[in-house]
Amino acid sequence: MNQKVRMLAGELYMPFGDEALQADYKKCKRLLRLFNATTEEETQKREQILTELFGATGENPHIEPPFYCDYGCNVFVGKNFYANYDCIILDENKITIGDNVLLGPRVCIFAAQHPIDPDVRRLGVETSAPVTIGNDVWIGGNTVINPGVHIGNNVIVGSGSVVTKDIPDNVIAFGNPCRVYRKINGEDRRFWKEKLREYRRIC
Repeated sequence: MNQKVRMLAGELYMPFGDEALQADYKKCKRLLRLFNATTEEETQKREQILTELFGATGENPHIEPPFYCDYGCNVFVGKNFYANYDCIILDENKITIGDNVLLGPRVCIFAAQHPIDPDVRRLGVETSAPVTIGNDVWIGGNTVINPGVHIGNNVIVGSGSVVTKDIPDNVIAFGNPCRVYRKINGEDRRFWKEKLREYRRIC
């Protein structure tokens, strides 16, 4: 089993010296350099680079530079994905993001992990765990999502949160560590539908 296979399986692996991992890493860094050098007029070029960088993209992916990731090919995003400035994704394992997901500024998604034992950690070996974010999720700015976390559908994570455990569907959650505050309910939908009607009447 080579190091790339071990990495994606969540096993202990050595990130340096493996040809497959180094090839993915160098390709990623080249594409990120090109992406982060684009201008606001080059939206189509940005989308083309993201399509080449990521494992898969849905329609209309949009990321505000600067953006950083380790491999890119382990990131899979759905349609209408949006990430604001300074997003960091350490995709040492599969990062799956659903449709209509919004990431605030400086959101960090980490799949990479290091051994707790210092003797083992000094050897440079690592592990990883996948991260999954469902559909219709809004992640507030400066949030950190840790390895192995699953965030459900229709979730709002408040800014500055540190997500260490799974978050179920249809809730608002925030804090360090991130905890569920309450469920999203029919009153929320009625309130915002009325706001939308008011907006449409005015505009």
